[in-house]
Amino acid sequence: MRGAYLDPGKLRHAMELQQAVLTPDELGGQTEIWQTVATLWAHLEPASASPVRRADGEEAEVTHRVVLRADGRVQRGMRLVKDTRIFAIRTVRDLDETGRYLLCLTREETS
Repeated sequence: MRGAYLDPGKLRHAMELQQAVLTPDELGGQTEIWQTVATLWAHLEPASASPVRRADGEEAEVTHRVVLRADGRVQRGMRLVKDTRIFAIRTVRDLDETGRYLLCLTREETS
């Protein structure tokens, strides 16, 4: 999202904001469970796709820019979920330094 003005009508994607909660398991370890914190309206914009080598092969890393109304609950390390798509939040910043909108740079997780 470029420029200082954002049309609020572009916030048309309902996305769940989720945070990880660690719960003890039967073996003395911990299990990560994602808990929904809020449902937020967002503008979703693809940013880039690039090949990434992993130990088991090559896959694409797909990033998106997600714009939300300012909300103090949104933090790096959380994730946004839209239907079956998961977007890990990598960075959060004020979109235009007015305190109205947040810009989240995300990485879409693939299974």
